[in-house]
Amino acid sequence: MGLGSVGTGLLLAGLVLVVITVMVSDVLRASVVAVLLGVALLAVLTRDAHGRNLVSRVGARTSWWSVRSRGLSIYRSGPLGRALWGTYQLPGIAAPTRLSEHTDSYGRRFALLYTPATGSFSVVIGTEPDGAALVDQEQIDVWVADWGHWLANLSDEPSVEAASVTVETAPDTGTRLRREVSMSTDPQAPAFARAVLEEVVDRYPAGSSTVRAFVTVTFTASQRSGGRRKPEEMGRDLAARLPGLTAGLAATGAGAAHPLTAQELCEVVRVAYDPAAALLIDEAHAAGQVPDLSWTDVGPAAAQASWDGYRHDSAFSCTWSMTQAPRGNVQSGVLARLLAPHRDIDRKRVTLVYRPIDSARAAAIVEADLRAAEFRMTSTSKPAARDSLAVRAAAATASEEASGAGLTQFGMLVTATVTDLDRQADARAAIDNLSATARLRLRPVYGSQDSAFAAALPLGLVLPKHVRVPAELRNNL
Repeated sequence: MGLGSVGTGLLLAGLVLVVITVMVSDVLRASVVAVLLGVALLAVLTRDAHGRNLVSRVGARTSWWSVRSRGLSIYRSGPLGRALWGTYQLPGIAAPTRLSEHTDSYGRRFALLYTPATGSFSVVIGTEPDGAALVDQEQIDVWVADWGHWLANLSDEPSVEAASVTVETAPDTGTRLRREVSMSTDPQAPAFARAVLEEVVDRYPAGSSTVRAFVTVTFTASQRSGGRRKPEEMGRDLAARLPGLTAGLAATGAGAAHPLTAQELCEVVRVAYDPAAALLIDEAHAAGQVPDLSWTDVGPAAAQASWDGYRHDSAFSCTWSMTQAPRGNVQSGVLARLLAPHRDIDRKRVTLVYRPIDSARAAAIVEADLRAAEFRMTSTSKPAARDSLAVRAAAATASEEASGAGLTQFGMLVTATVTDLDRQADARAAIDNLSATARLRLRPVYGSQDSAFAAALPLGLVLPKHVRVPAELRNNL
């Protein structure tokens, strides 16, 4: 019937209540109880295209009404804001994060982000992907295999809790090209050659985009002996482990991987909340200056979350979450169009979230999935083709896990940002079209747009640990 543990318990309790009502009272009252039980079961069984039942949808709407009535959907910071400390602190679930900087064994500075609410530390690694253009398919297959090995090895890394990959596309301001050309131009060059270069610098950035990728690894602060590690202790531990993580990424086609410094991470987050600051930051770097940014000043001056959108400083964003992954065989280029720049979206951020499963639990999980798939296929005399395919897929997963492969849970968040409110409808339509080409099913994160926006940033936020309702209860609804 598709009932989870909660639905099955509700059904059994309702049947017992009906029997007791018949014994104590009359059949009419028992019929009323049976009708109420049917309505409750219908609310649990009725699901939309994204697999959410009526109980989940009503709960989300009620929670949003509560947040809006208390004024928690509006954020104001700075000297005239609501915050008592007068800074531009990050809003929402990212507010309590703390940033520190350490040095790894290669002498590279790296930013360490601490989230006290969940007791986790995050390290952000900047990459320069080589791309698949003019690359043989054999080399692409090697990159994909090495990426799978890198993810599988995370389950064996001590204290690793989650990982994420963020691919961000944004319009090119042209300042980097202008700086490179100005530094390389010979003053004695012919006037015609200099004029051509100046025209290229003026026209080339129009309509062009930049693509950046970040890999975030989140570690738990808990120790086996009890207690939590401090940032200084975690920094010393990660200083010896970061070179191995970055070296492993180089074999996956990620290019030159390096940990982000505190200044670089501040710039990434500041531009995400206020895209208008990107031009100022690029111009400062072009002039040889470093913008003076601290972690308490990278948040928005004003932000307001709505049911299906998020307004922050100079832009408007909407975030979608993946409710169904591509079915069947997935090729290496299935996300190519989704990751590519789009003319209707000023800034697009696609974040793949991974949660490695411990090797001790992986075997039990894959065996349980195999038994469940076999039960669904054998419970009917005419099994559907999808049930047969599910059995083969579960058997293949169990076989690969038994051979030493790792098991990882994954999800996806897609954020589209526009600087003009009149273009938000075009951005939504573009994401709907791109998700269809990627064979994904995306759903706007209704009622939690501000939290989803922060989770899509390379901050290492683990959303399930911020939810009050336990994951086991949500999955069993």
